[in-house]
Formats: sequence, structure tokens, C-alpha cells
Amino acid sequence: MSQIMQESIIGEPEVVEDIATDARWLDLKDAAASIRPLQVKDGSIPDAERHDEARGHVARIAAAARALRSVFPHDEAYLAAVAVDFERWADAGFGVPDFLDSLNAFQPQQHRVDGIRHLVVFPMYTQNGSSERLVEAVLIEVLWPDFIADLEAGDYSNKLFVPIRFLDFTPGYDTNSAVLFPETVAMRSIPQFTWGAIFADREAARYRRVVRAASEITKLELPAEAARMLDDQQLTERTFVMWDLIHDRTHMRGDLPFDPFMIKQRMPFFLYSLEELRCDLTAFREAVRLERAEETDAVTREHAKLVQYAVIFDRIFRFAITGSRVRNYDGLGGQLLFAWLHQHRVLHWTDTSLAFDWEGVPAAVIALGEAIEELYWKSIDRPKVAHWLAAYELVSSTLTPHPASLWARGLPDEILAGAPKGYTDAVLDDEFPLSMFYEALAKKMAGVIESTSGITGRTDD
Repeated sequence: MSQIMQESIIGEPEVVEDIATDARWLDLKDAAASIRPLQVKDGSIPDAERHDEARGHVARIAAAARALRSVFPHDEAYLAAVAVDFERWADAGFGVPDFLDSLNAFQPQQHRVDGIRHLVVFPMYTQNGSSERLVEAVLIEVLWPDFIADLEAGDYSNKLFVPIRFLDFTPGYDTNSAVLFPETVAMRSIPQFTWGAIFADREAARYRRVVRAASEITKLELPAEAARMLDDQQLTERTFVMWDLIHDRTHMRGDLPFDPFMIKQRMPFFLYSLEELRCDLTAFREAVRLERAEETDAVTREHAKLVQYAVIFDRIFRFAITGSRVRNYDGLGGQLLFAWLHQHRVLHWTDTSLAFDWEGVPAAVIALGEAIEELYWKSIDRPKVAHWLAAYELVSSTLTPHPASLWARGLPDEILAGAPKGYTDAVLDDEFPLSMFYEALAKKMAGVIESTSGITGRTDD
């Protein structure tokens, strides 16, 4: 453990029983919310007549950040740097903000201790929240139970992974956003990123609400272990931390195409579906292995079993019907998993009731993961567009494409002989429409799905 970490734990930081009600935090939060309406999409404040007002908000943010250093001694360097970055932004006339210096000073992956807290304030966009780089402030708490620490120290090393829960936040997080990523911050250049944080409490809370409603609508009799999750927020949070730990480390590992996902590039959205699904199915496979291994301790075995239920139910009940039908790659992944399980006869829809053959489910899920891995293994010997066509064949062998699909009919020679852009342009926004099952389920679940925006572990208990 680092000296900084020791000091933050055994030193004498200022004790604040509920930081979310501390006057300094509330002033910072109010100032952040007040400056947001003055900003435009890139984070700047072009209206010079509003600059005096903006300077007042900045002064409050900087003062509160400095005042709260005693509450967050492990973040003292960051809070000092972010105050300077805010003041520099104001002194420079509120152009496009640059918070690279304070971002580099914030290193939460160095303090992965269960219950440790951070105050984070940046001009940033929030994934699945706001695409504008507005000032956001969020109070977070790290989730790092002992069994997760043991897994990460062993076969599942992931030095960048920081699982967190919400304590309080500004409007950009009163949304569907469940991540805190450094790449969303406004900055002058792109550094090497050293951490990524995922709000396990939001994932768990929306899972519990959605699965409870969906199981009632589909008359699904949940296994006893799975039913426990619906009544236990902390158990579900820990389950999602384990899932996320393995999922996150799976990206860029294995026999992959040159770059399946991580570099920003334009390609058919079903490629993103397969990569995200591959990582989830890897988490499922590893959870099966851990559950069955004799050396696995009881706590890890319990959560390994729950990860399997979480992957299946979150994918088929929430992912498949959440969001628009415009290139919804997570939605497509949920549809694919459902159809694969149904066609492998371990998921049954009979007499308007959903049921699973749980003994056969692990093998069927793992088989889908192996099919994606086989596709990836073959890809390094194929041209890019040939890999795209093979990926489409894998998806369309299970899911029915739109009747108007050019891909399903067979792309014409002028597209096949042309640039990759032509292939991508030919993909319909909703290349694989919802099945009749999902059309009916989506109508009944629409209100429940909508109600999960902004949910946290606190609001759902």
C-alpha cells in the first residue's frame, strides 16, 4: 500500500458523516449547476456579457474544492489542481476549457479501498447522458470488497478498473450514464488513460427494477439465488463489480481483429454488438469456471453464480429494449443472446410464459461466445470487409434481418468492389428489428425502462 494511501486511511482527515449534505459540497454543486446554462456544447462561454457571472461561479467552485481537501486527503493534489484549472479558464476568457493538468492529478485507481470517497468536478460530457462538455460535479464512493481485491490480484488483473457508487451529482448524471471516464473531460491533448470508473450501484438498481418487472410480465419463475438479487442492492452491486471487472479486462485480449472496438472508426454497428457481447460472454464463462472450481472460496462462488444470472437477465430484459432503434448495438446483442438461447432450446416461451432449462444454459451461452471467438480468430487472415460479411453471417444466422436489407439480399457488385464506406452506408439503422416477443415486451416495459434514468442504489431502496 502506498504512503499516500496509508495517510488517507490512518491519518486524520476531516470526518464528514454525510458529505452529500456538507455546505461546501452543496455550494460547489450549486455553482456547477449555475454555470452550465452559460456554456455551449464545446464547454466554452462565448457570451462576454455573462463572464462576470461565470467568474462568480468559478470562484465558488475553486474555493469549495480547496476547502474540501481536508475531507479528501488522497485527492489533495487533484483538488488543488482543479481549482487552478477553473481559475485559468476564467482568466483566459472562458474559451474551450482545458483541464488536462487536473485530470492527470486525479488517480483514483491508486486508492482502491472499499468505502473511500472522491469529489470529481470537470467540464465533461457524460456517456448516455449529455453530449455537451458542461461542468459536472459528482461525489462517489469506491466499492472494493475483499473477494474482488483477491480476484484482481490473481487471474483477473485490471489496474485501470474502479467500481464506484453515487453519493450525489449534477444534472449530467441524472440520466442513463453509468460511467466516469477520463476521455470525456475537456482537455488540450489526449494522455495515456490510467483509470475507468463504472457506477455499479446504478447498474444494480436498474437491473433489480427491470428484471423484477420483466419476470412478472413474462411469468418467469426466477431461481432462488437470482430472486435474492432483486431484494438486496448491495449483493447485486458486488455481482456487477465482478462482472464489470472481467468484462472490462477482456477488451483487447484474445485472438482479435486488429482493433475490434477501441479505436474510433466507422464500421457496421453489429461489429460493436459482437465485441461487447464477447466481453460479457467471457465474464459468463469465467463465472462458470469459478463456480465449478474446487479451490474457489464460498463468497466468490456465490457471486460467480449470480454473475451468470445477471449477464443473461440484463442482456435479454434491459439491453434488448433500451434506447432507440438507430444502430443500437447493445440492443442487438441482447436480441442475439435471447434468440440463440431459444434456438438452442434452453429458453422456452410456452403458454405465454418464459422458462429456462438451467442445466443446459451454461453450455449454450458458452457456445455463442466460442462462435464469436472463432469469427475473431479467422479475421486476421481476412480483409476487413470480408470480416464484416462473416460477422453479418453469424448474426443473421440467428436473427432475422429487415426485409428491405441490402446485406441480407446480397450487396451489389458496386458496393462489394468499392470502399468500406459503401458497406457501412448500406446497413439499415434498424438492420435487425425487434421480434414479435420483444415488440410486445417493449410496450409493457416502456415505463419501467424510462423510470431507471437517474436511478441509484439509494433511490431504489
